[in-house]
Amino acid sequence: MPKSFIQTFLNNYITASIVAIVALLLGISIGSQSIPFSSIWETLLHHTFHTSTNVPAAISQIIVSIRLPRVVLAFLVGAALALAGVAFQGLLKNVLADPYTIGVSSGAAVGAVIVFFFQLHLSFLGRFTLPIVSIMFALVTLLFVLLFARLAERNMGIETIVLIGIIMNAFFGSVISLMVAFSGEELRQVISWLMGSVAMRGWPYVSLFVPFFIIGCLGLFIHIRELNAFSFGERAAANIGVHVLQKKLFILLSASLLTGAAVAVSGTIGFVGLVIPHMTRLICGANHRKLLPLSFLYGGAFLVLADVVARTIVAPRELPIGVITSLIGAPLFAMLLFKSLKRKTG
Repeated sequence: MPKSFIQTFLNNYITASIVAIVALLLGISIGSQSIPFSSIWETLLHHTFHTSTNVPAAISQIIVSIRLPRVVLAFLVGAALALAGVAFQGLLKNVLADPYTIGVSSGAAVGAVIVFFFQLHLSFLGRFTLPIVSIMFALVTLLFVLLFARLAERNMGIETIVLIGIIMNAFFGSVISLMVAFSGEELRQVISWLMGSVAMRGWPYVSLFVPFFIIGCLGLFIHIRELNAFSFGERAAANIGVHVLQKKLFILLSASLLTGAAVAVSGTIGFVGLVIPHMTRLICGANHRKLLPLSFLYGGAFLVLADVVARTIVAPRELPIGVITSLIGAPLFAMLLFKSLKRKTG
């Protein structure tokens, strides 16, 4: 591996890591009760290595039980959406693709809205009824998309999968609109969830999300070579020995698992999986060896900072995080796209 590549990778990685650490610290520090960085480090060291601490018990409780799980969940959800965005953009050869392209997020959203609409509470799932039902709907949606794509075209072309995903998105969007139209007291819950939030989730939601996150991440990181090959098209990938159908399914499953699980625990959060991969690609290029880990870090940092804005900009009220990501993401993406097009044309 060329020395310049390694040096560039390390420089980009160190910068992204610093951005991620600063974002995490700000996420824990900023709130109705401002907490200095020194107290955060001292509390984390105390709970990890049982060192002595002078941090008051109330502050320590705020850090460990309220802000830390919220910040960790925001970071993981942001990283998951960014990674899924990278995978879909590489697979589809289209920088306008995002994690919600093939309808999995709509399936997860339908599952969540059904839980709200029917006030569903499964005793054996308890408080996890909402995220688990949502994840189940996401996985079933993915199976339907792949099944219909297989029936329509034996080799399951990407274009066919995308078209079926668009159909599923439209159908599930209609189902959600229908349930919203008939909603009563639960309408506020439904709308609030659909706009996205990581508030009041706690460590149990982090624990629920982590296994899906790890499986999805591993599924993408072990297919970096294939993602690079797919960027040049399926025929080019086949010519260098990639088992196109098998690898395509693995990447789709991994990216969809990340998307479905993220939507299940945080609701629908737009623009993270669209803007972050595009922005990172401008920084480090299209090689997925750099693009995936850097998108992981920048995606997590972006959502943590968006959550900080969401809970402080109109304090003591809290805005849905999806509103903030859209307000930031839409103009940012427009600017990046404009610069990219201008560079190509002139």
